[in-house]
Amino acid sequence: MVREKVIVSTRTLQWKCVESRGDSNSLYYGRFILSPLMKGQADTIGIAVRRALLGEIEGTCITRAKSEKIPHEYSTIIGIQESVHEILMNLKEIVLRSNLYGISGASICVKGPRYVTAQDIILPPSVQIVDNTQHIANLTEPINLYIELQIERDRGYRIKTTNNSQDGSYPIDAVFMPVRNANHSIHSYVNGNEKQEILFLEIWTNGSLTPKEALHEASRNLIELFIPFLHAEEEKLHLENNQQKVTLPFFTCHDRLAKLNKNSTEIALKSIFIDQSELPPRIYNCLKGSNIHTLLDLLNNSQTDFMKMKHFRREDIKHILDILEIEKDFV
Repeated sequence: MVREKVIVSTRTLQWKCVESRGDSNSLYYGRFILSPLMKGQADTIGIAVRRALLGEIEGTCITRAKSEKIPHEYSTIIGIQESVHEILMNLKEIVLRSNLYGISGASICVKGPRYVTAQDIILPPSVQIVDNTQHIANLTEPINLYIELQIERDRGYRIKTTNNSQDGSYPIDAVFMPVRNANHSIHSYVNGNEKQEILFLEIWTNGSLTPKEALHEASRNLIELFIPFLHAEEEKLHLENNQQKVTLPFFTCHDRLAKLNKNSTEIALKSIFIDQSELPPRIYNCLKGSNIHTLLDLLNNSQTDFMKMKHFRREDIKHILDILEIEKDFV
């Protein structure tokens, strides 16, 4: 456990981690301060950050399990101590850490008798298990157990729908929130003739992120939400019916591709990767998650295709147009 003395600055706004500890592999705690704040600012920031911590940070979960010869979710399997339902509940508790985008597969393939734990899950390279000792099942007889798993990265939570599966595939309730709890408190004091405040933030995570990482990600997400207001004039945003709308010309990248000599430029387009372009991280991740890796991939998509991508925003089209204008001089 790490503790530091709380030092109140009277000059510039500062934040500090004053306590950090790991109670277990799946429970981390951090305490942070931000000061000095004017009266009322601590509550404004505290409420916004807490909501972002609990609702705006993505996490990774097992969302589906499939195994053959299972008649229904509440059945039992000879040679396994737990029922199918208990195994699904144990899989739900597995904590994962990843930079995954979209859906990925994993599996369990073991032979009893033995205990099956999280370390027996065969994962893709982009996914890691936080606690390898988490229990899944106890095989009491020499039987083979094979389970296919579906892994997703998302935010919030997802309640499974009723599924009378005939192929042994069952959805699992998913809680994607890596932050288990977050609280804020305020200490008021008088500095000369001015009332000031110190904001205290307490964060508990499930181990897939440290509290400090969670605070950084929540802060970035909040900043991204306010950026359109900062660039309202630059982006020529128009308010219609009290809603912010971005007016951008409809375009099709195929039109731009048609203007190029395909025979001479297709190889060049394949060799220009989007990570060589100065795209904002969020847009870059959206494109990578949709298997767009090169400029040629980019040109083979229309505005409609981009708008179908998860987390892609209408105003992001301008960044795509800018990249196409810059790169066309090099092909």
